[in-house]
Amino acid sequence: MAGVPQAAEAAPAAGRTLGDTVRALYAYIGTTLLGNLLGGVLLGALFWAVAPQALLLAWLAAFAAVWGFRAWQGYSYRRAPPVSEADTQRWLLRWNIGALASGAVWGAAAWAFYGVGQPQHSLSLMLIINSLCYGAIPLLAAQRQVFVVFVALVFGPAMAAVALHPTAGSWALAGLMGVIFVMAVVLGRSFSNMFEDMVELKLRAQRLLEQLREEKAAADAARRQAEAANRAKTQFFAAASHDLRQPLHALGLFAEALRGKRHDDVEVVHLVNSINGSVDALEGLFSELLDITKIDTGAVEARPQDFGLDELFARLKLHFEPIAFEKGLALGFRGGRHAAHADPILVERILRNLASNAIRYTDDGGVLVSARRRGKQLLLQVWDTGAGIHPRDQERIFEEFVQLSGSQGTLAPHQRKGLGLGLSIVRRLAQLMGAPVALQSRPGHGTVFTLTLPLGRTPRHSMPPPAPRAPLGLTLDGQRIAVVEDDSAVMSGLRVLLETWGAQVLAFDSVTRCEQWLAQAAPDTPAPTLAIVDYRLEDGRTGVQALAALRARFGAQVPAIMVTGSVMTGHEKEAQEHGAHLLQKPVVPHKLRAMIAFKLGLR
Repeated sequence: MAGVPQAAEAAPAAGRTLGDTVRALYAYIGTTLLGNLLGGVLLGALFWAVAPQALLLAWLAAFAAVWGFRAWQGYSYRRAPPVSEADTQRWLLRWNIGALASGAVWGAAAWAFYGVGQPQHSLSLMLIINSLCYGAIPLLAAQRQVFVVFVALVFGPAMAAVALHPTAGSWALAGLMGVIFVMAVVLGRSFSNMFEDMVELKLRAQRLLEQLREEKAAADAARRQAEAANRAKTQFFAAASHDLRQPLHALGLFAEALRGKRHDDVEVVHLVNSINGSVDALEGLFSELLDITKIDTGAVEARPQDFGLDELFARLKLHFEPIAFEKGLALGFRGGRHAAHADPILVERILRNLASNAIRYTDDGGVLVSARRRGKQLLLQVWDTGAGIHPRDQERIFEEFVQLSGSQGTLAPHQRKGLGLGLSIVRRLAQLMGAPVALQSRPGHGTVFTLTLPLGRTPRHSMPPPAPRAPLGLTLDGQRIAVVEDDSAVMSGLRVLLETWGAQVLAFDSVTRCEQWLAQAAPDTPAPTLAIVDYRLEDGRTGVQALAALRARFGAQVPAIMVTGSVMTGHEKEAQEHGAHLLQKPVVPHKLRAMIAFKLGLR
């Protein structure tokens, strides 16, 4: 059965070869007819005065009939080319009939007119016939038998006429013409082999093209599936993040409310701090996972610009200095006077990951974040005095979910927070900006990460770095806060926390409940001094609608805070359009407290 597929492939290949042959023959029929016409006109002019008129006219009539038949063939083929293999066979048969008829006409001319007139007439006749015969080699070489018959029809009468002519040397000339005949057949065979090779190459190219198209279609399908999988992955992480952030948000609120009720109990305060630390760690995990998915799906774009490093270093110092101080590490920053040309948001994200890792894995000594110029480039470096990284692990640490063990084979408890995605995010963000990131480390001597950026121009007007703020001792006595939140746990935690701070809380679990309360409220009902609304509520409704309902009753001056667990872009812009500030769940209580104080103008 192995031969069946091969036979099935050979049949279409043979059909394509026949079609290519017929197309090639009819493609050159115009050139063939023009050569024959010139030869016929030249022969008629050459023998008009020396050949018998009746014989010459009879030959010209036969020539014209054959020439007209072949011209009609070419015209008909162009108007109605073959659509099936049977049609192709018929068109090939017509071509062969016309070609052989033309060969017979020219052989008849050699028989009829050789020896007529002067020797130069006979020589010219043989040159014309020989030229037409050799000119037919490329066209008839694809059909060896037809070509041999054509050459025999042309040269056979010519050789007989030469041999039978009563002149000296006629047999020698006939023998020479026989040699020419053999040469024509050999050349025809060579052209036939060349034509077959050319057709085979064309068929092979067509097969390769078809295979390439199939592979491209498969690759396109695979790419579309991968893009769909990436979108699904992003949507899954976004949805999962939203649902998981809700209980974390509630947990942080409950913990802070507990601190307010038992602030004099040192053990309770310690437990609250531990709970808030775990909430912050989980928030970091969600952010890392979402960063990976956003980068992989092309949702993150680099927008390079010139920016100074002093503000960036000030923000990093404000964020990491308490963490480093708690571990007894020295945290330093140098080179803030320099400027870089890159995306400042992505650069800050990279440095945050590197500094966080350096502090996490360093137990003694310090961490230095520096910038120094090298030619037209700027080297941003994060140095640490940690345990260092073994050479065999220096490439692995940029892979996802890789966390190296400590000196005793296990990670310390404070080093376990995370999924091992920080350095993977660093490399991907650096590749997104086209900025190389390098690593140098020796076990026992610390590590230095280097991010190479183009040198930028220092902005003329630089904002002063933000001054550190002391924790707010906030009281909300006399404040009336409307809360619209459909998650019962979050609602309970937020209500307890706000009441602990002294506020009166108007709680609604849906936009509909809020609208019903507004419709039933007395005309002299005091307006809420602040609205805290969740963005995504029941039945596809949003906090924007709840805010619009409150402002429609109490006026557009009602300040608002919008809280969301979604990571989809566009919410912050929408919140700004409605005069609200957006907070991302889980909201750390001190951030919520600071935002409430800002919105109410409290100190």
